[in-house]
Amino acid sequence: MMTLNLQRVNACSPYVLQESSRPLLYEFITDYGIDYTIGFALSDLLPGVECYEFVIINSNNRKSLRDYKLRETVYALIYEFFSQPDAVMIYLCDTSDGKQEVRQRLFASWFYSADRKYSFNYLSSTITDDEGVENIVALLFRIDHPRAVQISGEFARAVQLFHEKPE
Repeated sequence: MMTLNLQRVNACSPYVLQESSRPLLYEFITDYGIDYTIGFALSDLLPGVECYEFVIINSNNRKSLRDYKLRETVYALIYEFFSQPDAVMIYLCDTSDGKQEVRQRLFASWFYSADRKYSFNYLSSTITDDEGVENIVALLFRIDHPRAVQISGEFARAVQLFHEKPE
């Protein structure tokens, strides 16, 4: 199980994160009064690869403004996560309100504006489920990951499996 150094995260984060009752999840309140829970949950999307889904929850469902401090807080947590060379992260855009494309654009813009973007592999795909809902998934891992080729292949196979419809 992965561990993160919250003290190191808070030293780089404009918002102070507090541990939640669940491991690898952290809570904070923005200057705009929005309660967030962010962190990581173990995922089984890639067989044979220990990977974690990045989670970001607007707990009180208030409209989120363009808050650069939120972006910097997310960076601080993700950079701490990737301080471990074998870390693998998946991001699935929430589809509950049909705004998954907006979430994907925001996440991608955060990624491409990050100072350390060239330190990571970023793979993404769209998978349409049985109800016709487009699910957007992104995979991130360090370019120096010891199993980079295998992880890329596992991601491609997982995406392909979702594209193949059972007969």
